[in-house]
Amino acid sequence: MEKRKVAVPLVCHGHLRPVVDLFYSPITSDGFFLISASKDSSPMLRHGETGDWIGTFEGHKGAVWSCCLDTNALRAASASADFSAKVWDALTGVELHSFEHKHIVRACAFSEDAHMLLTGGFEKILRVFDLNRPEAPAREIDKSPGSIRLATWLHSGQTILSSCTDFGGVRFCKVWILC
Repeated sequence: MEKRKVAVPLVCHGHLRPVVDLFYSPITSDGFFLISASKDSSPMLRHGETGDWIGTFEGHKGAVWSCCLDTNALRAASASADFSAKVWDALTGVELHSFEHKHIVRACAFSEDAHMLLTGGFEKILRVFDLNRPEAPAREIDKSPGSIRLATWLHSGQTILSSCTDFGGVRFCKVWILC
C-alpha cells in the first residue's frame, strides 16, 4: 500500500493562522533575525537564534503572503492579500510606506542596497519602488505569463528572478536584466 503524504500547516507561536513565508536576515552586529508571514495578517519579528518574539507589524487587512528584511535588518517589508505592500521600521514597528496595488501582492524583496523594493502578485506585473522617493510611481516591468509567486534580486540589483504559475499550475521562471 502506498503511503499518502499529508501537508500539515506550520503555525508559529503567536500567529493565529498558518505561516506561509519565513525570512532570515543576514548576520548583523545584533545577531540575526527571523520574520514570518501568516494568513492572520500580522507579520512577526523574532530573534533568529532563540526564536524569541520581538514584535508584530500591525496594519494589513488580509493574509500576508511574503515578508523580508533589508540587509541591516532595520526595515521589514510585507506583501498582502489586502492589495498592498508595506515597509516597516523593524526597530519600532511603525509603518513607513504603503504601496497600493490593484490585486493581491504575493512577493516582496529589498534590493541589496535597500534603496528599492520589488513586488509582484496576481496582477502579473513586477514593480520596483524607489524607497528614496516613495511618492514616485513604481517602475513596472513587463507582464509575467502568470501570477507572480516569488521575486528576488540577483547580482547586486542588476537582475530579477521571478517565479509564477498559470491557471494550469505550470511553474515558469523568468529572468529580467535591468538597465
